[in-house]
Amino acid sequence: MSIFEELESEVRSYSRGWPVVFDRAQGSHLYDESGKPYLDFFAGAGALNYGHNNPRLKQALIDYIQRDGVTHALDMYTVAKRDFLQTFRDRILDPRDLNYKVVFPGPGGANAVEAALKLARKVTGKESVINFTNAFHGMTLGALSVTGNSMKRGAAGIPLVHATPMPYDKYFDGAMPDFLYFEKLLEDSGSGLNEPAAVIVEGVQGEGGINAARLEWLKGLDDLCKRHNILLILDDVQMGCGRTGPFFSFEDAGIKPDIVCLSKSISGYGIPMALTLIKPELDVWEPGEHNGTFRGISPAFVTATEAINAYWSDDELEKSTKAKGERIAAAFSGIVEAYPEANLVAKGRGLARGLEFESGDTAGRVCAEAFARGMLMETSGPDGEVMKLLPPLTLTDDELTQGLSTIDESIKAVLKK
Repeated sequence: MSIFEELESEVRSYSRGWPVVFDRAQGSHLYDESGKPYLDFFAGAGALNYGHNNPRLKQALIDYIQRDGVTHALDMYTVAKRDFLQTFRDRILDPRDLNYKVVFPGPGGANAVEAALKLARKVTGKESVINFTNAFHGMTLGALSVTGNSMKRGAAGIPLVHATPMPYDKYFDGAMPDFLYFEKLLEDSGSGLNEPAAVIVEGVQGEGGINAARLEWLKGLDDLCKRHNILLILDDVQMGCGRTGPFFSFEDAGIKPDIVCLSKSISGYGIPMALTLIKPELDVWEPGEHNGTFRGISPAFVTATEAINAYWSDDELEKSTKAKGERIAAAFSGIVEAYPEANLVAKGRGLARGLEFESGDTAGRVCAEAFARGMLMETSGPDGEVMKLLPPLTLTDDELTQGLSTIDESIKAVLKK
């Protein structure tokens, strides 16, 4: 592994917790170069909802490459893009009565967020954006300005401005009514709050610690935005594409955000791809006003189309994700009860789950124990205090059983010390 330490930047992070060289992957497992399997409850930080090298998606990709299908096309028309757009409309948007235009902003989630912020300001003529405590929206400057983590914000090197944080759901543990502070500032002409162009929010905060907003809280936020003529941006980069059960994390709340950001698992295969979905009346871009070289990665369109056809033609994956999520929730409740002195907190929705420990050190040691037992998990939260699970949605019941057993053993090994 010396070449990595000699040549790769110190900014690398995941490799520090998992110091092996991975060689291949299939389904819910990664294999190191010696062939040792690792059960993957990380799934590319949510970019591999359908597992590694999903056979159906892989075959579609191989077929496309072998026939010399266009790989790079900027925003030119291609067969691959047409197939994706038609499938996305027919399988995802229309059945949910969602009317959005599609922006291809660039290859990553931060690109989707930057496009959303930029468009919201262009449409409204206002600069300020409301974000939430413990939010994470990306590492570029605009996305960082609406991100909560102080370490990540500090790396910007310049002031991050034009954004004001508000308390996320349960931030005050129910000590005050939802949005009391936010609405008071909006209505008080002496509050000093700049009139916001938009509010940006995650349905479940992944990097922030698996904080799952109550559906009534999301609905209340949507209502507040409508009453005050504020655009609502829903960042579904990590929690979209079925992670919480439905395709979008906001579906069960019955809302229709003005702008939706998607990336991570939208390609289905781990190929970079991002979408910014916008209501038609917001499509005020001039041609070329927001562009980039890698907006049209056709192999990603191919695997995205295949993933939608394979998994979103019915509700089987949604029901399976919710059922597996409930299994994890029940197991975590048992762990919380088994260690009352540890003050553990079970968190999450669907197959985005977390177990909060009293410190980041403890959560990190649990993940290290799991790695030693052949399982990949990461930590999240402001101090890394949450053991975070993002397994592939396609994992089998036996793999889930194995993962829960490994988690139980790892927690026992740490807390019994």
